[in-house]
Amino acid sequence: MNELKQFESIDNGLLIRAPAKINLSLLIAGKRPDGFHEIETLMAKINFYDEILIQQSQKTGIELICKGPYWAPQGKKNLVYQAAESLLDSCQQNAIPAKAGIEITLTKNIPAGSGLGSASSDAAAALLGLNKLLQLNLSTEDLNKIAAVLGSDVPFFLDGPLAFCTGRGEKIKKINKNFNFLALLVLPDVTISTKKIYANYKHNKSLYKNLKNQINEHIRKNRFDLISKICANMLQTDCFRLYKELTVLNTRIESSCFGPLCLSGSGSAMFYIIDSGDEEKAKQYQRKLEEKIGCKNIIVSNNKW
Repeated sequence: MNELKQFESIDNGLLIRAPAKINLSLLIAGKRPDGFHEIETLMAKINFYDEILIQQSQKTGIELICKGPYWAPQGKKNLVYQAAESLLDSCQQNAIPAKAGIEITLTKNIPAGSGLGSASSDAAAALLGLNKLLQLNLSTEDLNKIAAVLGSDVPFFLDGPLAFCTGRGEKIKKINKNFNFLALLVLPDVTISTKKIYANYKHNKSLYKNLKNQINEHIRKNRFDLISKICANMLQTDCFRLYKELTVLNTRIESSCFGPLCLSGSGSAMFYIIDSGDEEKAKQYQRKLEEKIGCKNIIVSNNKW
């Protein structure tokens, strides 16, 4: 499969690719005193991207243009805008080119509400791109401080491509071992509210302990392939309970096409890891899914950066 670069110079600007992620495992340890849930998740970037083009402008301030096949919030409601604003505000004291106008074009190829982390990835890409284009020379630590305020998943996308994340997701333990995989990514026409899923989550302490022991042992041995086979996502039961159409679709796919699907994040995207990374087998599964179910899907692999 074609490997695309993270950064690409275009005319007077910089194009940054913002990869989606999948959760190879997602455990909930319980609810924290601050109201958030404590999570433990193994996340992997995949080669499915939004694109962000950053150019300096003669106008003052930040201008955000959203386009592409999927919806994205406009203006200050978008995490890309918030990331740019936070970064430039933090640098104003240094009398750097950050005071110049910035035009950002976001091409949205990854659906929102799919559990693929695209908004967080977009925000991280904006931070990385502005730092590079404007030659701000901010450290990873500086960028991480801004990222953690923007959202729990944003710090993960500043590095990667594989990490074990805890806390609200903002505590990142980078995994330096490679996990090369090929997967069929199913993209249902269902938008999930992560807030709703967590608000209705019912904790299963014994399930958590059982899965934690298995996953920790597999991580210790770098057997990420075995983790992906477990399909451990403790949000799946509640996601399927709240979104019946997703349950129906999942049942149809699993009974007609291939084995168990894994839910990414809080949904709605689901994935199936192809044994041995056989691209021809992946294409066969893809054709079968399109013929029998008619659900949108793409073949993806692990991202390299």
